[in-house]
Amino acid sequence: MERLRAARPEEARALTALVLRSKAHWGYDAQFLASCAAELTLRPDEVTARRVVVAQDGRGAVVGLASLEGAGVRARLGLLFVEPAAIGRGVGRLLYRDVLRRATALGVGRLLIDADPHAAGFYRAMGAVAGPSGPEGLVRFEVAPVALPGWARAWTGGARSVHVGNVAEFNAQFADASLDREQLAAHHYAALAAFYSPEPAALVLPKRVPAGWAALVGRQLGWGEVEVYDGLAESGPGLSRAVLARPALVERLTGAGLPLVPWGLTEPFGRLAGRPWRPDELRHESKSASHALFGRVLAGGGHPGIRLPAQWRAATRRAAARMLARRAAVGAGSVLKSEYGVGGSGVTVVTPERLRAAGGARALLRRLPRGPLLVEEYVPGPAAGEPGGDLRDLTYDGFVDGAGRVHEVGAAVMDVADGGYQGATVGPGVVPAGTEGPLLAFGWAVGRELAAAGYRGWFDVDFVSDGAGGLAPTETNLRLTGPAIAFMVAARLDALRGAGHLVRIADRVDLGARLPDAQLDELCGELARACARLGAVFVPAIPTAAFEPAPWLGVLVAAHSRQVLDAAEALVRTEALAVGRPFTDGPA
Repeated sequence: MERLRAARPEEARALTALVLRSKAHWGYDAQFLASCAAELTLRPDEVTARRVVVAQDGRGAVVGLASLEGAGVRARLGLLFVEPAAIGRGVGRLLYRDVLRRATALGVGRLLIDADPHAAGFYRAMGAVAGPSGPEGLVRFEVAPVALPGWARAWTGGARSVHVGNVAEFNAQFADASLDREQLAAHHYAALAAFYSPEPAALVLPKRVPAGWAALVGRQLGWGEVEVYDGLAESGPGLSRAVLARPALVERLTGAGLPLVPWGLTEPFGRLAGRPWRPDELRHESKSASHALFGRVLAGGGHPGIRLPAQWRAATRRAAARMLARRAAVGAGSVLKSEYGVGGSGVTVVTPERLRAAGGARALLRRLPRGPLLVEEYVPGPAAGEPGGDLRDLTYDGFVDGAGRVHEVGAAVMDVADGGYQGATVGPGVVPAGTEGPLLAFGWAVGRELAAAGYRGWFDVDFVSDGAGGLAPTETNLRLTGPAIAFMVAARLDALRGAGHLVRIADRVDLGARLPDAQLDELCGELARACARLGAVFVPAIPTAAFEPAPWLGVLVAAHSRQVLDAAEALVRTEALAVGRPFTDGPA
């Protein structure tokens, strides 16, 4: 394991020799090396002034160096060279990230990099963005160093944390009839525990995860060592109880005093974390309770452009059928909702056309779970292909800290098909300013109401847009979600690679074949390298469904531009589907 330290003036000659060896590694002849020797020479009096840091291997040998030169609005990465024998071991990545960390601490607004053409791929993979033309023969890159945003530091008090993947446990407390009893999907989604904060200390997971998965995710996100406790509750919703039944594990997880972060609050998690359990905190997870909360916020005024759809309760499916039929008869669409539900479960959009195709309201309802249903006014959006069509489903994310303060995280665009959540995109400019302003203001007001009602933790507010600039709030979620995961990863990548990342979470990327762990690790490594060549980041988010009968993978991709982000997602989907093709295509 390499470690970093400040270079010493008496090392100047040895460091210059390392720089020249590293430059020669790219095949430059002696004449060229002689011509650039002066600019690559470090003098003893420059070592401190140029803020040179060296990387040492486990035996104490210097295997790389980097300099951070200048300060204020603009600074330069002057040197970054690795001993040829150590290239490919992650030394360059370690040094580069240290330069960004130091630049952030100095308040540098823009870091310039004039790279050797042979190193351009490295800087692109590390997140640097192509800049204006640099000196002749070099490639100019720029980076905007930033620290973690305030909300990310406040979320866990600035500390690494223990992440508890209690997705099934959270869902089970609501007895949601739209979810299967074994909560199979929830056990896969529990792998998102890796991203409950920007940097975990430990992961607690119900299902066993591939051995190489956490290591790859850690490399991509620059984590230190992360302890993984998996396979604790392969079926059933009892993850926290499974941990509580292991006193030694409880001591391990809680003994260091690190914060414990769950997917959502539950009574057994409260016992594990030593947190008082107040089930009434979660009352606004109910879709009718959140609808009433939205009404109270709007009654106070100050939210133009926000309109609350009407909502009615149907005590039985027969009552719901009559209501749907009456609304369809006058050409009105409806949204059927169960009281609780996750990811769009229990939500069905019912247009007059769909009702006719299904053979009437009763025929449609026979396919839905029993129990009371909510019938909500359907808010039409823009037609396919019209402007704003990609902004139909939006969300606000924030959290209430232990003192009752609301922290705003941001707005995201969700990918929703027929009421079912499929993914989300976060980042600068994803939501236009004209839409983002009203959305953030209303989300903040909802957060204040939740705080006053006693809730403490992460929350979101989901919206649909009407295509004419209006927004309609549809529900709150009092837990982490897919967009929350994307926000966490964006915050981490901005701190590691420079500001401005767009991050997309795609819940389900279909695989062309079932993959055992070793083959899945190989595929994920290949996808990470292929995305890096584009200047993007690939992170396998949900790896546990790769050997299911219908195999799939949850992924995160990130980039500094929408074009590269879209290209990275397309590459991942194409390559994932191509898995196993040589065995299924038959002879040529």
